[in-house]
Amino acid sequence: MQSDNRLFDDFVKFMNGAAGTMAGVGREAGENAREHLKVWIGGMDFVSREEFDAVKAMAAVARDEVDALKARLATLEGAQVPAAPVPPVPPTPPVPPTPPAGG
Repeated sequence: MQSDNRLFDDFVKFMNGAAGTMAGVGREAGENAREHLKVWIGGMDFVSREEFDAVKAMAAVARDEVDALKARLATLEGAQVPAAPVPPVPPTPPVPPTPPAGG
């Protein structure tokens, strides 16, 4: 009975071939899109995850150092005897302009 329906068998073979071709085209389009996206993003100045993590660690160390220095400064300022206040210096009077020589 299947041999009598040759037209249907040919149609099924054609559709299987078309589906395989479309799947290949879809895969190739996806790969091309990913490649173009990599090139486009690569042209921008983005940093890698490793570089970001390294700078983040450096910033954390710098914050710790700043906190330690702030604590040390507060300790040193607390240990100092306050000096007598310095009186402000009076402003100097403006100098009048001199007339040009030889005039």
